[in-house]
Order: sequence, then C-alpha cells, then structure tokens
Amino acid sequence: MNPRPASPVGEILIRDLAPGDDIPSITKLLHRAYAKQVAMGLRPLAGRQEDGVTAERAANSDCIVAIFSEPGQADRIVGVILFEEHEKVDFPPWFLRPDVCHFAQFAVDPDIQGMGIGKRLLEEVERRARERAASELALSMAEPDRDLFDFYVKRGYRLVDHWQWPYTNYRSCILSKPLL
Repeated sequence: MNPRPASPVGEILIRDLAPGDDIPSITKLLHRAYAKQVAMGLRPLAGRQEDGVTAERAANSDCIVAIFSEPGQADRIVGVILFEEHEKVDFPPWFLRPDVCHFAQFAVDPDIQGMGIGKRLLEEVERRARERAASELALSMAEPDRDLFDFYVKRGYRLVDHWQWPYTNYRSCILSKPLL
C-alpha cells in the first residue's frame, strides 16, 4: 500500500471548466489516471482520447475541475469529472431514468490521490444531482477493475446493470447511489 502523499502547500479549488483552461493538460491527466486500466489491457476512452475528444466531452457536459493553486506558481488542473455528459451513442437505460443523474470521466492526478480531491469532486456532482431533484447518482465503470468497483461500493454505490459501450473492449458495470 502506498503511503498517503504529503499535503501540497496551496489550495484546491473545485469549479467549472473555464474557457482558458488547458485541455491538453486534462487529456494528459486522464491518460495518467487511467493508465492502470490500460495496463490491464482495457481500452477506456478517457485513457486514450485525444485533445479534441477531451474538449468535445467537456463541452457536452458540466465539466468540473479541481485546480491546485499555490502562491507564485501557475494553477494546474489535478482532477476532473463530467456531470450529465451527452454522447452520440446509446445510453444505459438506468441513465435515462428521469430521477437519475450520472457522471463520467472521473480522474484525480495519481501523484496526489488520497488527499480528498476525488471526494470533493464526487460531493460536487452529488450536490448538482440533488439540485436537479435526482434520487440517484449513477456511473459506468470497467467491470474488470475490481479495485475501482470496491472504491465505489465503499462510497454507497451498488450494481444496478451492465452495459457495453461501443468504444470500449470490456463490459461496464452501471453503479448507482441513492441520494439522501
């Protein structure tokens, strides 16, 4: 088990993607964050998408970023999550329910995972889902990644279905969490 990283000196801000934010840095972050799944032989879109796809996905959702800001340094994006992404493919039936919101492309810089950044991003999408009167918050994840499955189960998510996206080489688990 990796020791918890030292807290960086600075502040983590959670906000919507802004016009001046650097899309290539988000793409690189996604590739690093999804590298474990790629090493498993999986082909998650976020682990191989190009900058144009990153920009398109951000434009077709509420793209929320975690920004590390410290005095005297340029701000950098250290986390990302897409809320209510709209794609040009069929969605799992669970995502189409009127009482369900969903998120995708969730990633935190692997060098600073374990510091609560992911928790804050998840709390933000939960808040937005409640604002839309959703009773459930759902996601899709690679079924073979059992560590990730356990991560979500510990946070109150449960398996509700399976799905095959046209751009992956694995079956996905559709997980959902009741919003209290």
